[in-house]
Amino acid sequence: MRILFIADVEEGWLYDHWDAERVSGVDLIVSCGDLPAVYLEHIVTLANVPLLYVQGNHDTAYDRHAPEGCVSIDGQIRDFRGLRVMGLGGSIRYNDSVHGFTEAEMGRQAARLTLLAQATGGVDLIVTHAPARGYGDLEDLPHRGFEAFNRLLERTRPRYLVHGHVHLNYGRIERVREHACGTTIVNAFGSYVIEIPDEDIAQRGGLFRPESV
Repeated sequence: MRILFIADVEEGWLYDHWDAERVSGVDLIVSCGDLPAVYLEHIVTLANVPLLYVQGNHDTAYDRHAPEGCVSIDGQIRDFRGLRVMGLGGSIRYNDSVHGFTEAEMGRQAARLTLLAQATGGVDLIVTHAPARGYGDLEDLPHRGFEAFNRLLERTRPRYLVHGHVHLNYGRIERVREHACGTTIVNAFGSYVIEIPDEDIAQRGGLFRPESV
């Protein structure tokens, strides 16, 4: 399965100068937030594959006009061809105008989804906007990661956690790193492609399936 992740900034090859060749073979597109609804609508229309998304801290306009033709996975677990995908959008709440949460609020969301994942056979991919605390975040409050995500990873152990929020041009930011529990963490700033062998997805079992895309 080939997955195109997008976050934070609009890519010219996906909008102004659509590059069909670079999108060829992509099975799923996932937005990690802070992208205009019209951008997601443009991509999902031309790519003609499912597009899942979480809200970024600046995506409050989604409350009035959600991206049409796209599927929100915020606070949910979805199944796409056997791939279990969990979504948690938003950032640390640093003022009242952003889509944000306190650490305690995110902790409650993560705990609920942990139980859901354990009841439905696990999770392969966690999509967030903010990073986990200590894994690609910054020290200033707006870009601080959630400690709740570390507990979530330790309890669910997905193959990947993919996030946005921290721009690669902010400094010496690593694109890919490994969590202590073994999960690969990816900063999807701009765009990033991950390929997961279909046989690896098929190996995941479970008595129940979350809602399918």
